[in-house]
Amino acid sequence: MSRALKALLLVLLFASTVTAATKAPLTFEITYPKEMSAAPLDGHILLLISNDPKTEPRFQIGGSVESQQMFGVDVDQWAPGAVARVDAMTIGFPLRNLSDLPPGDYTVQAVLNIYETFHLGNGKTVKLPPDKGEGQHWQTKPGNLMSTPVKIHLDPASGGAVKIVLDKKIPPIEQQEAAVDSTLDWYHVSDVQRDDDNQWIKHVRIESPALTKFWGRPTFIGAVVLLPDGWAEHTDARYPMIVYQDHYHRHFSAGNQFRTTPPNPKLKDGDDDQKREYAREQSAYKFFQDWTAGRLPRVIIVQPQHPTPYFDDSYAVNSANQGPYGDAIQHELLPQIEKDFRAIPDGWAHATYGGSTGGWEALATQVFYPDDYNGAWVACPDVIDFRAYGGANIYKDKNAFYRYGPIGKIDNPEERTTDGHVTSTMEMTNRYEYVLGTHDRSGEQWDIWEATFSPMGDDGFPKRVFNKLTGEIDPTVIDYWKQNYDLSAIMKRDWKTLGPKLAGKLHFTVGDMDTWYLNNAVHLTQDWMDDPSTYPPAAATFDYGPREPHCYTGEHVDREHFRPSTYNQRILPAMVDRMEKTAPQGADLKSWKY
Repeated sequence: MSRALKALLLVLLFASTVTAATKAPLTFEITYPKEMSAAPLDGHILLLISNDPKTEPRFQIGGSVESQQMFGVDVDQWAPGAVARVDAMTIGFPLRNLSDLPPGDYTVQAVLNIYETFHLGNGKTVKLPPDKGEGQHWQTKPGNLMSTPVKIHLDPASGGAVKIVLDKKIPPIEQQEAAVDSTLDWYHVSDVQRDDDNQWIKHVRIESPALTKFWGRPTFIGAVVLLPDGWAEHTDARYPMIVYQDHYHRHFSAGNQFRTTPPNPKLKDGDDDQKREYAREQSAYKFFQDWTAGRLPRVIIVQPQHPTPYFDDSYAVNSANQGPYGDAIQHELLPQIEKDFRAIPDGWAHATYGGSTGGWEALATQVFYPDDYNGAWVACPDVIDFRAYGGANIYKDKNAFYRYGPIGKIDNPEERTTDGHVTSTMEMTNRYEYVLGTHDRSGEQWDIWEATFSPMGDDGFPKRVFNKLTGEIDPTVIDYWKQNYDLSAIMKRDWKTLGPKLAGKLHFTVGDMDTWYLNNAVHLTQDWMDDPSTYPPAAATFDYGPREPHCYTGEHVDREHFRPSTYNQRILPAMVDRMEKTAPQGADLKSWKY
């Protein structure tokens, strides 16, 4: 080989090396035009990347291994035309880094979850996503900006800048529901049907003075009220009041909903989603039939609505970061409902129930307001004993994500199927929430527990109980949690005074293969309640469904054949039976029986 040829090859090799070294890495440059907002915006950008073209990427994000890809970036005073970047340094989920994305054809979309500034009553200032009637779902929050999904080939090795413009604004909820009704007449029909106030359903909304003072702006709470048949005609009747605890729902959803029309026959022989919807509609319609035919006790069911900037639900307790929601519900909302709808205002005639978040709230309500309720039916409750906080014991472990041996470590599980397959770990689901929003602003499960259970930090946000990315537990926060929100520990600590008020009132149901391992905390609670040394005896009942997943309520629902539920029909008579047996002398046990 000649010297000239060698020299030429060296030049070409050097040139290709320089080109490879200086090639721009893959980045996403996100902007929005003045037409979307002339003023700068605060919030959190979510870049969504999906290899499934069936629907928009914003509807394909979740906390398990089944999720499509997303990356998150905070923006502060983000001006129209200014560029926000997602690059190799941006943390993602389920893949942590953009460089790990496999080459391929994808649909890409971006959403800006807009924050507002809250000047709290204690002098702190925080930026949070306000509830806009959608129940803290960034995918559908009215006013949020989003881009039109685009199909594109991505290859991190090839680099380049992808420009995305937020050119759309998410419409009001009413328009979204109308679009669902018109395009998918079978899809969650019972969820979106708009039963305006009628002879059974009433909507209540009040401004809370206590919450307005806390949040530094007018703050409202509400309820959906289900009235018994004949309420309007029997004006002298006074009724027991049942409080159903649940996530935020725009319409009545207690137990198995309330549907005044037969189920849609088009769903019966459809795909699995349609069959499930048919079973839900069957349940809701059967409840309506039983409710109006006199086959159920005539009571008033109240479903409180109390979304916050942190979640679709406040957890119905007083907390440092969300305010006095427990007192606002108990001392402001419910007394107004008692007055307006002729509910008996005495604790012997009140009961509470719910599942999951609502199960935790039902127990917390009974524990924190023991004289105001005559029983709590607690189904598949969120963590009631922090010795079983997901896969961690936060009182003993130093890290929430991993269990350590003398040399190695293993991931703590977070979610599973009924046959034991792990679908998410503690590290995964917490990184998922971190990508959705920093400072507990994801609107998801672990963040709302922290926003509810933690003291407020100097920055106005909840103090972290553990690092969201490393899992390292902060022992200075743990004792506050235990003293104030570990319901099992609180009951055991205060049983001398609480026991006489709670004995015989507590009823637990949970699947022994609960999807999020919540059965473990119930077992730990039962251990001390059933101990012979516990006095007075708790006389609590515990029902564990073998191989049942989350939301077990005491009946096996045949998921393969989509059998409808009869939750309300089973639980309401038991509540009223206790009321009748424990009512004080002279109590009204007749006016509501007609």
